[in-house]
Amino acid sequence: MTVQQLLALSPILITSVSIVVVMLAIALKRHHGWTATIAVAGLSLALLPLIVHFWLPGISTLPQTVTPLLGIDNYAWLYMALILIAALATATLLPAYMEGYQGNREEIYLLLLLSTLGGLTMVASRHFASFFLGLELLSVPMYGMAAYLVKARRSLEAGMKYLVLSAVASAFIVFGMALVYSQTGTLVFGDIGASAANVADGARSVMILGGAMLLIGVGFKLSLAPFHLWTPDVYEGAPAPVTSYLATASKIAVFALLLRYFVEARAYQYDTLVDVLSVLAILSIAIGNVLALRQENLKRLLAYSSIAHFGYLLVALVASGPLAIEAVGVYLLTYLVTTLAAFGVITLMSSPYKEQDAETLFDYRGLFWKRPSLALILTVALLSLAGIPLTAGFIGKFYVLGAGVDKRLWVLLAAVVLGSALGLYYYLRAMVQLYLRPRWVVPFAAPRNWARGAGGGILMLLTLAILLLGVYPGPFIAWVQAAGLSAK
Repeated sequence: MTVQQLLALSPILITSVSIVVVMLAIALKRHHGWTATIAVAGLSLALLPLIVHFWLPGISTLPQTVTPLLGIDNYAWLYMALILIAALATATLLPAYMEGYQGNREEIYLLLLLSTLGGLTMVASRHFASFFLGLELLSVPMYGMAAYLVKARRSLEAGMKYLVLSAVASAFIVFGMALVYSQTGTLVFGDIGASAANVADGARSVMILGGAMLLIGVGFKLSLAPFHLWTPDVYEGAPAPVTSYLATASKIAVFALLLRYFVEARAYQYDTLVDVLSVLAILSIAIGNVLALRQENLKRLLAYSSIAHFGYLLVALVASGPLAIEAVGVYLLTYLVTTLAAFGVITLMSSPYKEQDAETLFDYRGLFWKRPSLALILTVALLSLAGIPLTAGFIGKFYVLGAGVDKRLWVLLAAVVLGSALGLYYYLRAMVQLYLRPRWVVPFAAPRNWARGAGGGILMLLTLAILLLGVYPGPFIAWVQAAGLSAK
């Protein structure tokens, strides 16, 4: 391997080294604080070359092809950065959350790093083999993270549901890969499109079946309707910081890979696939928003909300073209910082000391009168999820609408507008609770000095990012534009 290839792989290599160091640290001496520090330091070091690359693009040696399995380019590095930011925020929020846990606390950082490595591998994949290896490395540690609070019944239930259903989805993906390979003779994304065009009419049904199975598996991983039934239960039962990682890093990795496959395999040329994706988008927007309307549990509300948000993203995917690729990048960036901020507040309000997290809307009643800063942060996050101007979410929605208008997808645009109107209702309904008369008995409350910890610091940075993206998105949009894709 050349020096340039090693530099291109540096985020993956640094994360791998961090995993080994954390394993050795746990084996030598268990210490929650040191293990958390090592994990945060490793993720920060892995993020450093990505930051330097986007700030100083003139020194870049990308793109680099590292065997047919991995292609490291600006696109891969953009989504590597988003995954590392999600993992770093989770690792920073975990110490305060896990401090009261009576069992072993160190292994959750090891699982987090392993899952992050899987996500980094996925977004650089250009081959079905690396796609599946990255997907499993991303997913398998998530089972343990969701069920980490082994004495909590709901945490175990979340881990078991995610394990069983995710395994079924992985089986669909592998079978779909096998069927596609049987007709094209290749596992490389860029070659599949060219080979599929030459498939005989009699074998085309096998290709369609393989593509359908792939779509079912990916739809589960993204919790698109009608493959979404696991989402609210797993979000509710998993520990709050784990839920934030599941809602952001894992879905960003899968969607980034879906977009690369869609472009490099020229899947946008097949009208049947585009029609199916359009139906999935409308179903996800409708079901996600309608089921969120009457939720009294904030984590379940955010779960249904995420179904709708990835329905909006499918609209940009269906639009295809340079503007659509840019829209996906901007939307995922805004979704990342907003979702992390919302779950960050839930994390600081919760603790494994108690039987469950601070998750019902009633738990947040009158929060403004007890912890005004946390209430304002959650307000900003909910406004951003609703797509209100001067927040990051507005920029993301604007881009999706722009991509749809560019391709004249009027039915999908109508679904986005109606879904956003419904979303505004339940987001405002959750916000109102923050400013009502406070409860006399407060079962959940963040520490008064929450802002002095690392978790509080990352939460304030995320809030600043939401506002900065809403007011001055130019530099962030330039980074996304530099990470475009083109059909090979």
